[in-house]
Formats: sequence, C-alpha cells, structure tokens
Amino acid sequence: MSERARGEEAAAGKAVAPGAAAVRGTRDILPPESSRWQWVEGVARRVCERYGYREIRTPIFEAATVFTRGIGEATDIVEKEMYLFRDRAGRELALRPEGTAGVVRAFLEHKLYAGPLPVKLFYLGPMFRYERPQAGRYRQFEQFGVEAFGSADPAIDAEIISLGIAFLEAVGLDRWELRLNSIGCPTCRAAYREMLVTELSPRRQELCRSCEQRLERNPLRILDCKEPGCQLLVEPLPGLESYLCSDCRAHWETVQHYLGELGISYRKYPRLVRGLDYYTRTVFELVGTGLGSQDALLGGGRYDGLVEAMGGPSVPGIGFAAGLDRLLMSLAGGDGLPPAAAATDVYVARAGEVPMGAVLQLAERLRRAGIRTELELAGRSLKAQLKVADRLGARFVVIAGEAEWARGLVTLRRMADGLQEEVARTEVPGRLSELISET
Repeated sequence: MSERARGEEAAAGKAVAPGAAAVRGTRDILPPESSRWQWVEGVARRVCERYGYREIRTPIFEAATVFTRGIGEATDIVEKEMYLFRDRAGRELALRPEGTAGVVRAFLEHKLYAGPLPVKLFYLGPMFRYERPQAGRYRQFEQFGVEAFGSADPAIDAEIISLGIAFLEAVGLDRWELRLNSIGCPTCRAAYREMLVTELSPRRQELCRSCEQRLERNPLRILDCKEPGCQLLVEPLPGLESYLCSDCRAHWETVQHYLGELGISYRKYPRLVRGLDYYTRTVFELVGTGLGSQDALLGGGRYDGLVEAMGGPSVPGIGFAAGLDRLLMSLAGGDGLPPAAAATDVYVARAGEVPMGAVLQLAERLRRAGIRTELELAGRSLKAQLKVADRLGARFVVIAGEAEWARGLVTLRRMADGLQEEVARTEVPGRLSELISET
C-alpha cells in the first residue's frame, strides 16, 4: 500500500491491514438498510415505466476515450477524478464516472438511432469518481438516470423535468426547487465565452486556482464556482440568456411555456451551467433542503451535439441523473423513507426430536407458496428461537413441537400478541397465507 493510501485510511479511522476495511470513499450497504435501496430503485423503475422509459445496462468500465470525448478533456471529472487503468492487453480503460457517455456509446454501437425515435432509456447503477468524500458523496456512488434521444422539441425538455419531479415526489420529497437556465448552442455561447475572458482576464489574480485554469480552457465553469471570491467577480456580469441566438431563445421560451402548462414552478438561475462540456440549451437542477451546500438531488439538461461528437449522426439528446446516496440521506431526515422491510414472514422453530428432514420439507412448502420463511438451523432452545424470530421481524412462528408433530399438527404463533393455534401440517401453507393477507 502506498504512503498516500495509508494516510487516507488512517485519516478515515480505518485499519490498514489488507482486506480489513472498505476502501475510503466506499461502503457496504447491509440488510435491512439494503431494503430501502430496493424500495427507491423500485420507485424509479415504476415512474420510468409510466413515462415510457426502458432500462439499459451498460458496462461499469469503458474505453477511456468514451469519457474523454463525451465528457470533455477540460472537465474536473476527466482531469482529476476519473479512475484510469490499463488491462493486460495495454488498453486504457476507465471506471464510469457518469452514465450518459456510456449510454451514448451503446446507442451508437447498436444503431438505436435507426429505429423509431425518440429512444427513451433509464439506468441504475454504480459510478466512480476520485474526489474528497463528503456528505452524501462517495467515490463509488449509486446513480439513477434517464436519457432521451431523437427529439429537439422543447416538449421533451418539459417531460424529462416532469419525470424527475414525479420521481422525487414518489419517494416522498415534496420540498424542492427547480433551477432552470439555458446555456445556448456553441454559436451563441462563443460570444458569451469571449465576454467572460475579456472581463475576467484583468482580475485573474483574484480567481481561485481552479478558475484561473478554467479561464483559458472552460470559462463557463467559473459561473458555478463555490468560492466566494469567484462568485463576487461574476455577480455583476450579464447572464447567458442575453446572448442567446434567435433559435435558442425560442427554444428557451417554449420550455418555460410548457412548464407553465404543466403547473411546474421554477426559478431562473443564470449561473447554472452544469459541469460537463456536452450540455447545450436547457440545463436544470432540482435541489432540496437539509444537506447544506450539497443540496442538488437531481440535475441534467440537453446535449444536442454529443452523439455527433462521439462519431454518430446528428441526433439531439436530453437527460438527467440523480445521486441515490444523497437522496437517501435527504429522505432519512424526513418522513418519506419507509422503515427497513422485514425479510421474514414466518420462522419455523423446531423443538424436541422432530426429524430435521421433515421440517426442511415443511419450510420448502412454505417458500414454494410464496411465503418468506426462515428455519432454525443452529440447535437453539425454543425460547432462544422465539427471540431470533423476533429479531428477524417474523410475523408468525411455526412451532414444530414433538408431541404435536406426532399427531400431525404444528402450532402457529402470532408474534404481535402471542396468540396461538394448532393447525394440521398439510394445511399450514394455506392457513399462513390467509393470516398474512389479513395483517
């Protein structure tokens, strides 16, 4: 392990023995917490289904050029945060730092543009960025995203934004703000870029170190720098809206009109530019409360030139991504997140000399009937087994006692109040199904 890596582990308060702890910036999601993740992912799938978006699954790693060409070489992600490595054949690969570039690569490779348009897709999965871990942000983080290819109509901008809002509301987040801007096309953006360079170059020494570099390579990124000194410098400058060409202005006004038709409130946010080179025209963020400066829950925009920049035909696109780690953190502070789901409906307890093989058969019959079933396998006393059932959240316990078993019976115990009844072994699956449906 390198000295730098050892220092990171020590700073994180973790053991440095190989394999003793998760790498800094990663974490294990254990049951029952994992059931909350499944719930949020299920909500995302259901909302996308309502809007006609279908799932795509792309590789976790790609050729590095997918991201350098797609995201832009002058972005912080490519320059500072991307995990790069060479495989045994010497090819330079990268763990995906975001989802859009890989989806575009798949869109081109499989010629999805040759079929009916628009193509509407969504994805769920891990992304990787080497950055300082902070509230709701990890080096391996989970993302939900949607992408739509093949429509330049402002209506799909409104649809995508509406989908994002529907997702947040479906998981229980009703306190959000939609921030909206247009960053135009490369033509009208060039004049704005020139203005920024002209106005800020004489005050270069007042910019932070990162923005000094951005001034030459990517000056629009200075607009959303969080450093107070940089914010002070850009505050008096005009917004990009005043530089929009006639086509971009018409698109921008129509997007706002459609949002009004949908009853979606928003705030114009002239400093919103997003962090990736591929964005054009509409950009947006949905922000929540309770996470301090890390309040963005979902963000995206148009990328009408990205497909072409990656070697394909001229096909417009738009999408967004939501970080699920931060979203779940926000939900944990409110009323939207459901309790972690119990994984067990029934616990089968064994007492005395009841044959284990027969009890295994009973548990299997319950599982085949769709009942989530745990089985005593550690030789504990009946009292200890009931405690285990309680810890697992089992609603019922099937007690296979020696005397009852000899008469072809078992005892069903309802854990909520301790009520018990004897049931013929052959009738246990049906009776439990009835009881579970009633609770």
